[in-house]
Amino acid sequence: MGGSTGETTHEETRGKAEEGEKNILLPDGLVMRDLEESDYGKGYMELLSQLTSIGAVTEEQFKDQFALFSQRATDYHVMVIEDTVNSRVVATGTLLIELKFIHSCGEIGHIEDIVVHSSVRGKHLGQRIIQTLTDLAKKQGCYKVILDCDEKNVEFYKKCGYSVKNVGMAKYF
Repeated sequence: MGGSTGETTHEETRGKAEEGEKNILLPDGLVMRDLEESDYGKGYMELLSQLTSIGAVTEEQFKDQFALFSQRATDYHVMVIEDTVNSRVVATGTLLIELKFIHSCGEIGHIEDIVVHSSVRGKHLGQRIIQTLTDLAKKQGCYKVILDCDEKNVEFYKKCGYSVKNVGMAKYF
């Protein structure tokens, strides 16, 4: 998984970008990259807590889960944006690839866990994460990408090119 010096305002999505892909424009001091094991110490779990309840995840649990994600790297893609000046993860999102029998044994991308730290909202970082994950799903051959969101976030996702389709349902255990 890639790292960065953070010395530039233009950063390729490491590990996922193909040769010749256009750079993702980010403000100075911010880089987009794959999740790394060291991100636990860079506030990754704190960032996720701004999205939902995360429970008490220890560093050891994080590393174990990270290892599982790494073993399934073709199906799980966790992108982060790091503030390299402060060594903090300030945005994240996940793409999960689901195998299907329909659509000629096609694949669907599921975008999950999109969150931008409250201190840097309004800089289009969420849109950059969404666009990167959407492009990645397309490159991997997914015939569609879907996501669930709260009603209050519908307009944001419309700005990212998504449209309201169907009704989401959930049963929690």
